[in-house]
Amino acid sequence: MRNVIETMKSLTFGTELEYTGIKREVAAREIQKVVGGSVQYAGTGYQTWEVIAADGRVWKAMRDGSLGYDGGCEVVTPILGWNDIETLQEVVRALRKAGAKATRETSQHVHVGAQNFSATQVANLAKIFYKQEELILKAAGTWEHRLAHYTARTEAAFIDRLNATKTLTNLSLNKAWFGRENLTPAHYDSNRYHDLNLNNIWRTGTIEFRLFNGTTHAGEVKAHIHLALALAAKALNAKSASSKNRREYSESSAKYDTRVFLLSLGLIGDEFKNTRMHLLKHLPGSAAWKNAQQAA
Repeated sequence: MRNVIETMKSLTFGTELEYTGIKREVAAREIQKVVGGSVQYAGTGYQTWEVIAADGRVWKAMRDGSLGYDGGCEVVTPILGWNDIETLQEVVRALRKAGAKATRETSQHVHVGAQNFSATQVANLAKIFYKQEELILKAAGTWEHRLAHYTARTEAAFIDRLNATKTLTNLSLNKAWFGRENLTPAHYDSNRYHDLNLNNIWRTGTIEFRLFNGTTHAGEVKAHIHLALALAAKALNAKSASSKNRREYSESSAKYDTRVFLLSLGLIGDEFKNTRMHLLKHLPGSAAWKNAQQAA
């Protein structure tokens, strides 16, 4: 368990936060108040405002076409590490106070650096995620309407191809994911629209978790990042993983099942108390008992 937590804390990540109710320039200037540095308009089709932080890293407030004609505001962080999470939370709080809104049309995407993942470790992640997918989606509270398009569930055909692959390499993983060889996927290749998106392994060297709803709650933002990092760390430390006996979601034991799963990921103890709270609050049942009869 200690290895998983240590791995979590060693991983890099970035996140995209979609909002309405706040102009991109305003968002950039609120970010600057937290991270320091300077603000500049970079333009382009995304109408991007950049914050060059005091440490030289670049934060962006940009247009996102999925948020309608004006494009709302998508905040894109630079590459971050474990010690940056509190700063990110301060940014989220500042944006909320400045008028940022999270609606049913907004989402949070978390990118985890995949440079040190072998093909086998990526496969471990896909199998772990697929096996627990319904529980993970319910814990995240993912809106069903998002699962119909921008955040589709993992395809069983991909898992079947993965399981049928005798020797996992970068190329065989690529073929399993796309169903064909596609080592240079386009930015908007349709395979990206999955709750677990592997497209960017061959574009930017990241694994993207697209399942999270938009939020202005700093604690929820942190919980989403913790879950993504814990899943990645579990996959990195596992010798192998199985997608067999996929967990069925049960209303009667959902909260208990999720608590046990989160503990198995290493999200244990006081350090992750709030993370567990946020990931359990959407679920029915008891966290302490498997069923109502035991709880009575």
